[in-house]
Amino acid sequence: MTSPARQRILDTATRLFYTEGVRAVGIDRIIAEAGVAKATFYHHFPAKDELVTAYVEDQGQRQRALADELPEGPGRERLLALFERMGEFGSMPGYRGCPFINAAAEYPDRSHPVRKAVAAFRGWFRDLMLSLLKEARHPTPDETADILMIVRDGVAVGFDLDDPAVVRASIRETVTRVLGPAEELS
Repeated sequence: MTSPARQRILDTATRLFYTEGVRAVGIDRIIAEAGVAKATFYHHFPAKDELVTAYVEDQGQRQRALADELPEGPGRERLLALFERMGEFGSMPGYRGCPFINAAAEYPDRSHPVRKAVAAFRGWFRDLMLSLLKEARHPTPDETADILMIVRDGVAVGFDLDDPAVVRASIRETVTRVLGPAEELS
C-alpha cells in the first residue's frame, strides 16, 4: 500500500519529469508542488535518483496495465493493436517522447538503477512482442522481436520529432511489412 504523500510525490515528479525532463526539475520544486515536507520527501525517497527510478518503474507498470487491455485475438492482430495504441498515445497533445528513452538519455551509465529500470521495461516489452510473435507462429520470432523494438523506438521518437499524423499513418504499414504476409501468421 502506497502512502498518499508518496503517491503525491510520485505523481508530481511524473508530471514534471515528463514535461520538463529529469535533470531540469529539482527536489525543492517537487516538494513544493507535491505539498509535502522535506522530511516526508526524504522518508520516501532518500535521493532524487531513487525517485527517478520509481518514476521509470511506475511508467513500466502503467505500460503493462495497458498491454493487459489488448483485445483478445490472434497474435498478429494483438501486435498491430499494440502499435496502434502507441499511435494513439503519441498523437495526444502534450506528448513529449517516450519516458523510457527520455530517462535513458539523461542517465548514460548502463549500470545506474535508472538505466536498469529502463532495461527491465524494454526486456518486458520485447518479451511481450516475442510471445505474440510465437503465438502467431512467426517463422523468425526472435529476430522479428528485435526489429519491432527498433520500430517501437522509431515510432516513439518520431512522434516527438516529426508530424504525428504522418507517423501514425505509417505505423500499421510498417509493422505489417515487418511481420510479413498475413497468410503466414495467425
